Amino acid sequence: MWWILIFIEWLVDWARGTYWYLFGRRSGLCKGTISPPGPLVVDQKKKDRLLRKEFGEFEVPKNLDVIVIGSGIGGLTAAVILGKLGKKVLVLEQDKQAGGLCKTLTEKGFEFDCGFHYVGQLHENGFLKVALDLISDGQVHFAEQGSHVDTVVIGTGTQRKEYTIYNGKKQMEELFKIMKICSKKIHLLCMLKMFPLWFARFIVWSGIADLISPIFRYSRTSTTDVVKSLTSNLDLLTVFSQIFYGVPPKNSSCMIDALFLHHSKRGVYYPKGGASEIPYHIIQVLEKHGGKVLVNAPVSSVLVDKKRNAYGVTVKSGGQDFEVRAPVIISNAGMFTTIKKLLPPEIQANPKVQDYLHTLKPGKGFFQVFAGFNATTEDLGISSTNMRLYKSNNMDEMMEEYFDSDKEAAPDNIPMMYVSFPSAKDPTSCTRFPGQSRMVIHTMVNPKWFEQWNNVNETERNEEYERYKMRFANHLFEWACVHFPKLKEKVAMLHAVTPINMHGLEAAYGSMLSAEHSLDRYQPLNIAMTRCSTPVKNLYLSGQDVFSGGYSGALHGGLLCASAVMDQCLYVDLLLQQKKLKRKVVKKLE
Repeated sequence: MWWILIFIEWLVDWARGTYWYLFGRRSGLCKGTISPPGPLVVDQKKKDRLLRKEFGEFEVPKNLDVIVIGSGIGGLTAAVILGKLGKKVLVLEQDKQAGGLCKTLTEKGFEFDCGFHYVGQLHENGFLKVALDLISDGQVHFAEQGSHVDTVVIGTGTQRKEYTIYNGKKQMEELFKIMKICSKKIHLLCMLKMFPLWFARFIVWSGIADLISPIFRYSRTSTTDVVKSLTSNLDLLTVFSQIFYGVPPKNSSCMIDALFLHHSKRGVYYPKGGASEIPYHIIQVLEKHGGKVLVNAPVSSVLVDKKRNAYGVTVKSGGQDFEVRAPVIISNAGMFTTIKKLLPPEIQANPKVQDYLHTLKPGKGFFQVFAGFNATTEDLGISSTNMRLYKSNNMDEMMEEYFDSDKEAAPDNIPMMYVSFPSAKDPTSCTRFPGQSRMVIHTMVNPKWFEQWNNVNETERNEEYERYKMRFANHLFEWACVHFPKLKEKVAMLHAVTPINMHGLEAAYGSMLSAEHSLDRYQPLNIAMTRCSTPVKNLYLSGQDVFSGGYSGALHGGLLCASAVMDQCLYVDLLLQQKKLKRKVVKKLE
């Protein structure tokens, strides 16, 4: 038996050495210094000149190295990193505003973030903080939120129970151990995507991965199984589960739920001035390095030659088709949109492309309600705390029943919703929008309930569609009013967004998070196989599908994509930069 352990130890050392040899050389990505934070830009016209720069034939730079499809955080992260490494990059955005889910929308004088709530792990010299400062030149101003991050409400009426989630390290001792392991060892999952696939298969199938770290076991174990091994308390299972990714606890990866809960352990933050501050400052860095972001530039196809090499894209603009060429194409439009809509039919039918596609499944559709109030935060009795509301603690059963219900019954049987108040998180809101408050509600829906309006132009959708979506919106709003009674008398507007008009994202099945966050997706071998490089040479994927959903997952997806394009692990540069910054702090304390 002893010789097996020696062999395993040697193999691990060999893998580490090979990893460093292949990927450990410095790229120069972190050369230079981060600028001191500048003043907050409140002039919307100035911001729009960057966020709403229109596509035009003469706006396209010459001699491009990289074209990025989509200006979400995954696309912008890959673009700006490649720009800093000397590549000339053009980002094409189909919508009228850049930023993906970090952009804002304005309805009847009220400004809302499309999909951003908060971000964690931005403490001094944390990895995410180092990465964000790198791509934004440290110019995004964040406001740290209160310690009371979430309130979880389970049940209704007299059966209602509330649980509070604070940042810090004092809760749920055994679960916290799992969260800490998953957070500390997440880089091992990134390594799976960078090792040769044969080697990744070997360490997974042989069981060596499990000996290296328990994170591989947690990734393939459901949240229900892990929590039930610790307690029979279904309330705890509901609190621990991130159900708003559309997957019941029995089919969700414990690792992903642990990571999302751990995300707030060192505090949570919100960008001063709203979520659009993030793309605004990233785009400035990209332009400084010769890149550009153009909106109203819908890519209709990826150009592929007979040897299955991508060499450009077709953009539809003003009723004309424009070819834009570059040796590298990155799609941040999601795996399903990229493969099923942008590639030629003969390429889609290729067995290797089909195998690549089948590593993921489409996620559930999202439904949002944006509510504006003519009242202050104090008037309404609201705060920066988010609320997760569930009608039962048996979410495995209730979610199955809900998604299987028929179209007419669905609006009356919504089992869950997520409520946040962005105006209470942003300290600049009271001066930018005096006397106003804003609320955003999220829930999940089955896209089939809305499929009859899928291919109908927005201006041609009939009253039936409006009535149907407002049934959802009104039920959700009434539920929120149970917890915040003052909302009802001060509401000035309600705006509902369904899977078929999800902020111009053109996301498959209306899923803001694209691929489903299921247990199958996070099996270690599937993690290894879902890579940025695709079966089409010179075509890469970035964003949430590469890693995981949310802002942090998309940023990691962009970093992995840039690493794949450069054939070099850029995580090494960031990790060494992080260590360097930590040493500086220690020296100051000495």
